[in-house]
Amino acid sequence: HDKHQASVNAIAWASHELGPVLLCGSSDGKISLVSFTETGTWEVQMIRSAHATGVNAVSWAPVIAANEPTNLKQFATGGCDNNVKIWAYSDETKTHDVVQALSGHSDWVRDVAFAPNSGLPRTYLASCSQDKNVYIWMRDAQSESLDWKQQALEPFPDVVWRVSWSLSGNVLAVSCGDNRVTLWKENVKGEWECISEANESSQTA
Repeated sequence: HDKHQASVNAIAWASHELGPVLLCGSSDGKISLVSFTETGTWEVQMIRSAHATGVNAVSWAPVIAANEPTNLKQFATGGCDNNVKIWAYSDETKTHDVVQALSGHSDWVRDVAFAPNSGLPRTYLASCSQDKNVYIWMRDAQSESLDWKQQALEPFPDVVWRVSWSLSGNVLAVSCGDNRVTLWKENVKGEWECISEANESSQTA
């Protein structure tokens, strides 16, 4: 579709449980959801003013999350306003509304990624930024609060560009502007530690 007025920086397909829905984020500050309808056409829904200065990243939440009785229709976005936002579908408005704005980064958010949920007692969301930081946002399954707890990984020496979870949802890969890729895992104390590293000069460290 051509309804954006600036570069489209991020796209992500929804899980098959939600049907053929493509989520897009643009430098024009808008989000669009492109859905395939029963009539055989594509329908575009625009969400304006998602991030005032541009959207850099999008990620769908797992549809089956801890302590949720029905499939979730949620996603996260990261923007040039330094914020991470979580959106949920509203049956009343028939659109996605912001349910939580997560602040903490001091520069552009470059990527966001929900961890796959395979029976984990928590929902995990990772974000990385131009500010050289990676945050893990966590919400316990038994918590009635919408608040997300924040935990920072050890500071990185350069811009952090991408974050990606393993299929099991317990190992986070991080790519950084210093030519390195690191793998992180939560230990029994609830702390995140680097378990592997790859760089230009050596495959692993």
